[in-house]
Amino acid sequence: MNVTWPRVLHSEWIKMRSLRSTWFTLAGAVLAVIVIGTVVGYATNAHWSSLPPEDRAQFEPIGRTLVGVNLAQLIVGVLGVLLISGEYATGMVRATFAAVPRRLPVLTAKAVLYAVLLYPVLFLAVLAAFEWGEHGLGSHGTTLSAPHALRAVLGAAAYLDLVGLLALALGFIIRSTAGGIATLVGLLLILPGIGQALPTDWRRHTVPYLPSQAGGALYIPTPQDPGSLHFWAGGGVLCLWVAAALILAGVVLKRRDV
Repeated sequence: MNVTWPRVLHSEWIKMRSLRSTWFTLAGAVLAVIVIGTVVGYATNAHWSSLPPEDRAQFEPIGRTLVGVNLAQLIVGVLGVLLISGEYATGMVRATFAAVPRRLPVLTAKAVLYAVLLYPVLFLAVLAAFEWGEHGLGSHGTTLSAPHALRAVLGAAAYLDLVGLLALALGFIIRSTAGGIATLVGLLLILPGIGQALPTDWRRHTVPYLPSQAGGALYIPTPQDPGSLHFWAGGGVLCLWVAAALILAGVVLKRRDV
């Protein structure tokens, strides 16, 4: 039987859907987005009168109800790494590459499947978080028809999708669960924190181009600081990070014995 890409795609789908960790972790990401966004909306409305005047003046309802994306990015990232590192840990990857010696179809099939699986699920989760969170905000909330609201919902799901692909690539590159997750956390959380300690001129030319900072432009309508990228620029920079990681994963995958 010839090894074709549709057959590789089908076999990878069987592996992905048969892992309970896939569904449990994905459910965790969905709950993180919805529960945090909803709770934040209701809590903000309940304590509105006690908010400092400067916080009220800078209040932005769309980003407030999508704050659960910050936790969900780590969850989908962990799952992306596990989908690859788990095969290396169990030795299943040897059987996979014995069946598909060219290897790159395995990378592309996993990436396509993960992206297609994540986006619709996370879009619905983000949409629910937005609707329920804005309802919780009461008169301080907004609607999906407001400027940039629908774009932010679509962008938040796209951001999580791209983070998942970045993590998937790191799994192929590093082949270690601990190493892949640590690298992802470093890129998304630690490097931006370190960047804030840089001189202002350096910070302006580095921090906005880190994955999480650039990707934040996809779902945060108001830039966090004057140097932040806007929607299309931020999304483009994050796409470049993901493309570079996937290309490196493909190169490493072809050069290693296993």
